Amino acid sequence: MTFYVTTAIPYVNAPPHLGHALELVQADVLARHRRLRGEPVRFLTGTDDNALKNVTAARAAGAEVGAFVRANADRFAALREPLELSFDDFIRTGSDPRHARGVAALWRRSAPDFYRHGYTGLYCAGCEQFLDGDRCEEHPAAPERVAETNWFFRLSRYQAAIRDALESGRVRVEPPARRNEVLAFVRSGLRDISVSRPAARADGWGIPVPGDPDQVVYVWWDALANYVTALGDGDDLRTWWLGAGERVHVIGKGIVRFHAVHWLALLLSAGLPLPTTILVHDYLTVAGAKLAKSAGNAVDPVALAGRYGVDALRWWLLSEPAPAADPDFTVGRLVARADRDLANGVGNLVNRTLTLARRQGTVRPAAVESSLPHRIDAALRTGDFRAATAALAAEVDRGNRLLDATRPWRLAEPGPVLAEALGICQVLAGELRPFLPSGADRLRAQLRGDGPPRPVFPRLSG
Repeated sequence: MTFYVTTAIPYVNAPPHLGHALELVQADVLARHRRLRGEPVRFLTGTDDNALKNVTAARAAGAEVGAFVRANADRFAALREPLELSFDDFIRTGSDPRHARGVAALWRRSAPDFYRHGYTGLYCAGCEQFLDGDRCEEHPAAPERVAETNWFFRLSRYQAAIRDALESGRVRVEPPARRNEVLAFVRSGLRDISVSRPAARADGWGIPVPGDPDQVVYVWWDALANYVTALGDGDDLRTWWLGAGERVHVIGKGIVRFHAVHWLALLLSAGLPLPTTILVHDYLTVAGAKLAKSAGNAVDPVALAGRYGVDALRWWLLSEPAPAADPDFTVGRLVARADRDLANGVGNLVNRTLTLARRQGTVRPAAVESSLPHRIDAALRTGDFRAATAALAAEVDRGNRLLDATRPWRLAEPGPVLAEALGICQVLAGELRPFLPSGADRLRAQLRGDGPPRPVFPRLSG
């Protein structure tokens, strides 16, 4: 069974912040975990280059749009090393020939569902959409009143099919609270939507509507298509999208409707399979405010990884946020979590066990029964990374309880107990690999006897 996992593709109107790192690390864990289980995996991420807000940001910076977009897209691609990401593909919607070609092909497949229509409404530049009300819940800036004649898509035609896909679980939205929100929206009735913009308003930036060069494809219609356009039209498309495998999107809560309603309708119109799962995370906050470029409170993930280490950063991103909750970030919380769970937790258990084992000469790890793999599988299936890391922490507690209860340093024959403790450590080091790739590698090397016991995860606090 194949596993195709994607992130949302962010606007490149500014450099990446910690919120982008959250989503990338989550998707990376899913990809690495499935590879660890022996499954064929493809992990896609990239950048949304064609948004009007990219054009606006370039103008404000006094930069040529193409150069501005390329420079910021490069910054997103460069997150691979400092965050230890393992994506297989990185698509740039403004320059990748696969994308423009694929968007045009999808547009033609959906042609019977398009019609031209004049429209006046309030438009939020922050999320690039017309609003149902008089304000945007995501962005504080006042919306702009826009009157346009655009191409519209018959979203209303697919209301019943989308409702069935969500209610039946054929498309699974996690956590359940987000599924319920989307279903309530669909049940309230779907209206047709605008799917193009005048090329003049975007200074020609974007993908031209096939047969109508005066219009460009609406950025959300364009961006959502990347999950399919990145696969081309040959073997990759057949393997990763048309086949019977899993198709998983990892996204933020602010774009659930686009992914669980508009994207499903596009695919239904084009006659393509739907995604199987949409995993939704909440926002990171700083001092209670949503982490955002526009808010001026963005936190640089590369700087954090450079100062505190990628293990500490990845661990906080995976262990602190709970499903359907906005976690508040502070450096103090990052340091405290790393010291408690990594330095004083798994690192101390491995170091403690190895020190005791080496006093006895050669002690080989025992094969131990552990529910840890099953618990991690179950947690990651629903996108509950906090539960998955809690399962790892519980396995550390199991090892420490074994040593504390048996006190092998007082036993005449401590070998069997230490062999069991080493077995627990080996399970931990193996299951930790998707979460902390380099940290787990150091643990495994230590367990193989590559050098004396030493702190794999040093304490970050004084």
